[in-house]
Amino acid sequence: MRKLLAYPISVIYYICFGLTLVIFHPIQWLTFNVFGYQAHKKTVDFLQFFLMRCLNVLGTRITFNNPHDIPTDKALIIVSNHQSMYDISPIMWYMRKHHVKFVAKKELGKGIPSVSYNLRHGGSVLIDRKDPRQALSAMMKFGDYIKDTKRAAVIFPEGTRSRDGQPKPFKTKGLEMLMKKVPSALIVPVTVNNSWKMLRYGNFPMGIGNHMIFTVHKPIEIANFTDKVELIKQVEQTIVDSIKV
Repeated sequence: MRKLLAYPISVIYYICFGLTLVIFHPIQWLTFNVFGYQAHKKTVDFLQFFLMRCLNVLGTRITFNNPHDIPTDKALIIVSNHQSMYDISPIMWYMRKHHVKFVAKKELGKGIPSVSYNLRHGGSVLIDRKDPRQALSAMMKFGDYIKDTKRAAVIFPEGTRSRDGQPKPFKTKGLEMLMKKVPSALIVPVTVNNSWKMLRYGNFPMGIGNHMIFTVHKPIEIANFTDKVELIKQVEQTIVDSIKV
């Protein structure tokens, strides 16, 4: 019965989702090209807000637990498990004061209204996972950008989303590169729960009536660790221990 009900609700959701992306695409172009970064950033923030409101159509609730007073004058490396594309908007919206940027695969840099434009022009980095040289060079430049601007880089070290909530082992090269390029940064572990349930039936119908929960853990000073491998293990364990499947 739940899956049957999900069909008509999913149609309404996709209409709202598509309209949101199409409406915000020219607004992004205008703000970026006429008013510059800050105006474009505000537009992207509100895009995330409305994308979350679209999820409410599906009966989705979002809880974002962040009890920490994270400084805005330091670069951040936000490390999170990855369960679906629906992880992204809540992180961008609720941590918007940190100017969140993403490490994304290059395929996302074209063909998706609003999303692709922001990835190309908003400060995120697009990497070719089949070309290690390009990926390395792009990550190094991205690290310099995060260090110079004191903004926040989000990386999903699993490399691909978990389809059932079970965490995948971290692939650490990208994270190691960011840590090396931005040694003054704070690492902020984030655990995502129940996002995978949005796609429990696939892309259609959508999962309905889910409660997505985001938990921001205590930030960690990279500079306090001489053993970066041990630091990454600690961050991974912190994230994984809070995953509920």
